[in-house]
Amino acid sequence: MLRYEMQGEIWVYSGKGGWHFVTLPADFAARIKMAMAGLARPWGSLGVTVVIGKTRWSTSLFPDKVSGGLLLPLKSAVRQRENLKAGDAPTLTIEVEL
Repeated sequence: MLRYEMQGEIWVYSGKGGWHFVTLPADFAARIKMAMAGLARPWGSLGVTVVIGKTRWSTSLFPDKVSGGLLLPLKSAVRQRENLKAGDAPTLTIEVEL
């Protein structure tokens, strides 16, 4: 298992649905993409486990066409449990099973 710890600012998608995301720092995104080469799911998503605070969940990272990096969606239940909102920059751990 590979483990990456980083911080990232939460932002809200301006389109329909009000989705919240963290754009992974470019250096971490590049390392994760390299480690997971050939493991992409539909839409280029990559299955990972994420930990923020005391919350751990399985999710997917998605390619970001704008930055060329990766996006982490933060569902409402996680944001509520960890008391997070847009503009916050939590420490997160991304775990990759190879």
